[in-house]
Amino acid sequence: MSTLKVTAERLVIHPHPNADALELAEVGRLRAVVAKGAYRTGDHAVYLPEGSVLPEPLIAELGLTGRLAGANKDRITAVRLRGELSQGIVCRPKALADTDLTAAATAGTDFAELLGVVKWVPPVPVHLAGDMAPAPDLLPWLEVENIRRYPDLFVPGEQVIATEKIHGSATLMTLIATTGEVYASSKGFGKQRLAIKEAPHNLYWRAIRTYGVPAFAAAVAEAFGASRVGVFGEVFGRGVQDLPYGANAGVRPGYAVFDVAVDTGDGVRWLGLDEYAPLAQAHGVPLVPVLFRGAYDEAALTALAEGVETVSGTGANLREGLVVRTAPERYSAVTGGRAIGKLVSPAYLTRKGGTEYE
Repeated sequence: MSTLKVTAERLVIHPHPNADALELAEVGRLRAVVAKGAYRTGDHAVYLPEGSVLPEPLIAELGLTGRLAGANKDRITAVRLRGELSQGIVCRPKALADTDLTAAATAGTDFAELLGVVKWVPPVPVHLAGDMAPAPDLLPWLEVENIRRYPDLFVPGEQVIATEKIHGSATLMTLIATTGEVYASSKGFGKQRLAIKEAPHNLYWRAIRTYGVPAFAAAVAEAFGASRVGVFGEVFGRGVQDLPYGANAGVRPGYAVFDVAVDTGDGVRWLGLDEYAPLAQAHGVPLVPVLFRGAYDEAALTALAEGVETVSGTGANLREGLVVRTAPERYSAVTGGRAIGKLVSPAYLTRKGGTEYE
């Protein structure tokens, strides 16, 4: 998921091709359906992104009571309105009636706390949960921003690698090279520096042991002189999420590494794919499929984010999308960290019966 920020944005208004009373307000490359005439190009308004959970008074003010997603009908998700994809909500809350939204947009002011908007946290199902223990040395995963929201994240023409985004559950594993200790966690628990105690029924641990991930991490530690190695992978299959990719997690979970980080004493460094891929291959550890290498082309990559997956080899499921990163790695002022972002398929966002667990 992306970082939650509720900011004022400059809008670009487009006609809705299928509705006379509606228009499309563009924020970055994202579009949200709005009432016709409510805004003009150049106006500033507040953008509530997907994954926002709204307080009841704000829901009522926006006239959305009973119309949002989730058990409490309070969560924003992507929807199609008269055939057009609408991602997020554009509005001018009464609480900000006296606020200069143009100045707030320039300053990047975050209104989430003031408006009572919080980030939706996916539930952790029983088969992914377990007994927890503090793990201050565990390396956490980071949030990956939506390129459509931040179109300046990459420079046109710079070299990038795009890998397939798999719909599973992020599996964090940290090896302490000096002691041989291994920690496992989920994305959410990892942020809290909490590890899941090893248990034979826990899916994260089953994937880590099934695919020999600690031995791979030890080889990375030796190759790069690292005291800690973080291996970040996706566990998937039937019983994990709604897209199984031909795997049955109850028998043998699917697993693929999407990132590796090392701590060599000078801070944590994220390795490039080509740095750790040979070691993964030598240890039989699967990696997420690489779908593109070359000069960054937003339009081409946006198109590539759609279609069917390549993980199973059969194309049985739709493609969730892509994760794009620079090659080599670089700092991004847009994210305040790595130059890495995601492009998510509209078909995936609006599929019926989808599950979203940690």
